[in-house]
Amino acid sequence: MVRGVIYDLDGTLIDSRDDLADSVNAMLARLGLPEREPRVIQGFIGEGAERLIRRSLGPQHEQRYAQAAPIWREEYAKRMLAKTRLYDGVDALLRAPPDLRAVLTNKPGGFAREILRGLGVERAFRAVLGGDEGPRKPAPDGVLRLCGELGVDPHEAMLVGDSAVDLATARAARIRFCAVRWGLGEAAALASADYICDSPGEVAGVLSSA
Repeated sequence: MVRGVIYDLDGTLIDSRDDLADSVNAMLARLGLPEREPRVIQGFIGEGAERLIRRSLGPQHEQRYAQAAPIWREEYAKRMLAKTRLYDGVDALLRAPPDLRAVLTNKPGGFAREILRGLGVERAFRAVLGGDEGPRKPAPDGVLRLCGELGVDPHEAMLVGDSAVDLATARAARIRFCAVRWGLGEAAALASADYICDSPGEVAGVLSSA
């Protein structure tokens, strides 16, 4: 029985690709560097802000990370809710049991909470843990901490995510993993998940029956 569910954020609950790409290109412009194709930037999403910035700078300019990071944060703060939206069906999923829900993301926690608040779903979660608030995924620490905050044992919880990083996190924490295929991850990398879903409705079904 699943008593508590921990969701990944980007690529699982929200589609934030355009706002992230726009903020990176705004950063690059302020640094006097050429913009990147949005699809290239979107391939860097999911491993935290630092990795996103460093990979967007590229090996030739990665030494400018300390200068770039505060610029990116400023640009993302301006536009994090400009185009970001819940994936279709997620609103209904967050009204379905279990009621013990949390978010674990490699995105900075303050940004994650502001986005959930702006999208009107912050109250659906008992806790939100960002990548700047503890060891980032795939370390198991965040999952185990959130299980404690939800008051459930790991064997009573499930992690729902869209990437190989999420799968590795679940395996490290020894909890069940439900992969979603509408997000950013590649299907082949998710093949060993305990459950694989193509819609939020299917996830709700798994959570009610697993």
